[in-house]
Amino acid sequence: MSRSMATTEAEAAHRLAIVRRLEAAGFRAFPASETAYDGTWSIRLTAGYPAKRLNSVNPLDPSDHSDIAARIERAATRFRAAGRPLLFRQSPLAPRDLARHLDIEGWRSFGESVVMTAELGSVPLDVRVERLPVRDPARYVAASQAVHGRAAEDAGGLRDILAAIEPPTAFFVQEAGRGEPIAVAFAVHDRDLVGLLDVAVARGWRRQGIARDLVANAFRYALLKGARTAWLQVEADNAAGLALYRALGFAEAYRYSYRAPPV
Repeated sequence: MSRSMATTEAEAAHRLAIVRRLEAAGFRAFPASETAYDGTWSIRLTAGYPAKRLNSVNPLDPSDHSDIAARIERAATRFRAAGRPLLFRQSPLAPRDLARHLDIEGWRSFGESVVMTAELGSVPLDVRVERLPVRDPARYVAASQAVHGRAAEDAGGLRDILAAIEPPTAFFVQEAGRGEPIAVAFAVHDRDLVGLLDVAVARGWRRQGIARDLVANAFRYALLKGARTAWLQVEADNAAGLALYRALGFAEAYRYSYRAPPV
């Protein structure tokens, strides 16, 4: 084996190790209510909340590609029983043979997201107003529902998800003068990592630096608690979000997308 080939393989193995670590942190930061395994395919289902991340099959080993058709059918049976549409979440950990199989079968690809990371010591964390996390999860759920404009019936599911997060979690809410929630985010401190989730600014309040200020507050708090590396996920077509995070020093670690069977 040539030195260049060995170097390339070592770099690929290192990249997959980073993906595995961030995927595991993501699962802990946004836990499904039910997780089953078929080999190394993680089948995540959550009856009370419709998020795709919580209701998808997540292959976690590029070499685990045996009996693809039969395993897809077993997963489909689980999703039918749960009343959820069958989705696969395709990250760099998904086997290439699985991706080829889905392509041949006409599965569509959608919902591409970018996972980004940054070392907190290099992120500019200046803020206009220093904010402390809210202590009442119910208040956070109500604020998140309002800012995102989610259906009222999803509130209980979000509350259950947040209650199930095991690592320390800090909830941030920014309100307007009359107590109206206008921005939300929460940070999950997992050893030396901190994940930023649920970032949103209400319509009519965007492009005023509110998101940057809230994000900086969350990361300042996590840094004081001992976090060193930050990660987040942003939809690939969210130009404003990508611009914000790149300006803060975040760089792309990898991407994932969802696959759905043909109608």
